[in-house]
Amino acid sequence: MRGSLDDTICAVATPVGEGGVGIVRLSGPDVLRIAGVVVRLRSGRLLGAAATHSLLLADVVPPASMTIHEMDSQASPMRFLDEALVVYMKGPRSFTGEDVVEIQSHGGGLILSLICQACVEAGARLAEPGEFTKRAFLNGRVDLSQAEAVLDTVRARSAASLHVAQRQLRGALAREVESIRTALLGLLAHVEAGIDFVEEDISFVTGEELRRTIQDAILMIRRLSRSFRMGKVLREGARVVILGRPNVGKSSLLNQLLREDRAIVTATPGTTRDVIEESIDLEGVRIHLVDTAGLRETEDPVELEGIRRTKLAQQEADLALVVLDGSQALTDEDRQVMDAVRERPRIIVVNKGDLSPVVRVEELASHSLICPVSAATGAGLDRLRTELRGQLMSGGGDAAEAVIVTNVRHQAALQRAAQAANQALESLGQGAAVELIADDLRATAEALGEITGTITTDEILERVFAEFCIGK
Repeated sequence: MRGSLDDTICAVATPVGEGGVGIVRLSGPDVLRIAGVVVRLRSGRLLGAAATHSLLLADVVPPASMTIHEMDSQASPMRFLDEALVVYMKGPRSFTGEDVVEIQSHGGGLILSLICQACVEAGARLAEPGEFTKRAFLNGRVDLSQAEAVLDTVRARSAASLHVAQRQLRGALAREVESIRTALLGLLAHVEAGIDFVEEDISFVTGEELRRTIQDAILMIRRLSRSFRMGKVLREGARVVILGRPNVGKSSLLNQLLREDRAIVTATPGTTRDVIEESIDLEGVRIHLVDTAGLRETEDPVELEGIRRTKLAQQEADLALVVLDGSQALTDEDRQVMDAVRERPRIIVVNKGDLSPVVRVEELASHSLICPVSAATGAGLDRLRTELRGQLMSGGGDAAEAVIVTNVRHQAALQRAAQAANQALESLGQGAAVELIADDLRATAEALGEITGTITTDEILERVFAEFCIGK
């Protein structure tokens, strides 16, 4: 971001569209002067003289220099833009840590645009994406992981993802990471002290204490890293692809999981020729279900394209539902589909349980999770939903209590930290020079510091805040 902290910024802080209330937010050293040009308190008092953190009734007026092009040239000049509630929040008791003014007007797009235009005319500049939150970080109001949790809160699409985002916003991840980092920095201080006094043969930490502390750090880093699979599902949702040869009931299964007739179901093989994607909320977890074309040998160019897209969806999926027709013997096409996902998370769904069973359990013994269902009657669907959610949420602990990593940037930093810590432990075991161990400990602490922003660069900040909307 190129803007200066000496600037006073403004932006619409509410979503685009019509609403009962819309908010224009200003932040920076000159908010009182700028807001004083744009708002007139009904009480007649100056905004700076009014109580901070109090809602005050005001008229919003355009500066004398402002030209409103939308107005009819024959109309008299507009004296008022809207009536509004205005609140002044004196820093550091504000979201950004700076002086902030919020103008809460009616929520029309034109009204909010004109109020922003008036603020710019009075001396503000339009905020860049994420600039309010970036200022909160730079002013020490939040750490970098909390700043990213603001975006996760805004984008949450399920109760579970909102809960995780709120825990991170309140510092749960930061506290966990900083506890590991603090222990390592304390250890590093002892190691470096020993280097400084090497000629005096003074030891500040024993080899066993060094090994134990590094091992404990590795265990905690690994636990956080393992939670990423669940965290990614909670943050972004999971892609679940429904695979199988034609006419095993894939589209019927999709309709049952959606509880609506979304996909066309016929007895004709090859009815589904394209990828159909729909979303459901499964007990707080957002799942994107992908119904696919049946996999078989064909010369039909349209069906071939559908099969190509099916294989692409299979590669991108977090989990596969492999559907078999339980009323027919396994075919080579069935086995080919199962073999294609053997190394990936999967559930074998034996469909048509309402008909006479033919598929034997022994034939599926190499697959750990088998769910018999009937897409025609709905039998077995409750168990399938339970198993589906359980598979996607496995390995991360209790989402309600555990600290869960949801961000790719955090996961990459944890992986670098684990690599450096393991190198330190290996160097210790090989009797390497203490200076090398100190370098590895420093690298571990720096990687962890990138998560909270204790160690950061302009490149990291640009990447983090570029995803934000303008008013946040």
